[in-house]
Amino acid sequence: MSSAQVTVDGQVVGRIDPAARGIPHGLVALVGVTHSDTEATAKALADKVWRLRILDSERSAADLNAPILVVSQFTLYADTKKGRRPSWSAAAPGAIAEPLVDMFADALRELGATVATGRFGAHMRIDLVNDGPVTVMLEL
Repeated sequence: MSSAQVTVDGQVVGRIDPAARGIPHGLVALVGVTHSDTEATAKALADKVWRLRILDSERSAADLNAPILVVSQFTLYADTKKGRRPSWSAAAPGAIAEPLVDMFADALRELGATVATGRFGAHMRIDLVNDGPVTVMLEL
């Protein structure tokens, strides 16, 4: 993406602007947590996001020092197989998911990433200029 921000109740709570850092792209990580996820899962996925070669010329966020916007997204675990109402029973409850999303963001920071975040559990407006578009689902 070339820019992204998260707004909650009219206030920007997280923003990344790769161009301000002199690079063309950054990443938005929409993070869903399920019941089997652990601290090790969060750290391993952070490492994978940081080193995944999906940016220009097969470079990673680590290669470019690209900023990353991390947004919790329990709806990634929506089950729509039955009926017309999604079930989110595969999503971990907030008390389990929030610390793991925070750990994911912290692990990225420990790897050297510049990280902005949304606000867990809030109604978030995400403004994203998806330059590509490229969307990749990562699981371990």
